[in-house]
Amino acid sequence: MDRYQKVEKPRPESVIKENEIRITSQGVVRNYVSYATSLLQETRVREIVLKAMGQAISKAVAIAEIIKKRNPGLYQDTTISSVSITDVWEPIEEGLVPLETTRHVSMISISLSTRELNKNSPGYQAPLEQPRRQQRYQQPQQFQQQQQFQPKQPQDQFNEGTP
Repeated sequence: MDRYQKVEKPRPESVIKENEIRITSQGVVRNYVSYATSLLQETRVREIVLKAMGQAISKAVAIAEIIKKRNPGLYQDTTISSVSITDVWEPIEEGLVPLETTRHVSMISISLSTRELNKNSPGYQAPLEQPRRQQRYQQPQQFQQQQQFQPKQPQDQFNEGTP
């Protein structure tokens, strides 16, 4: 392939919806999260869709988890698929024929919604249950109360109990 160079093929223009966020491997997670949060909170969009391909899939999953953590009560539906991408290679030297190669790239689409999504979908996830903060704060208090009622043993100069 060192005798060929890849040629950018014009892609068909696809319309990106207002609630659709396309994740790339070069994008910054913080920017995606803040944009998605602003869509959900400020513009009152009921559903956002995160889309990613190839190496950006893991980033899309991480972004979805961060958004769900920051915006409790979101339903999730995830679909996976693959797309065929055809690359065109032009010869650098004369006498060679242009080549076309087709590769299959994984794709993910994660829908996050304030409304319930299709429960029968294989990628459906109900909203995360929020931990009860009172229970977490009560446990250390109960532990301290238990320590108060234990009789103290005499200690020597090394803060060790004497037999």
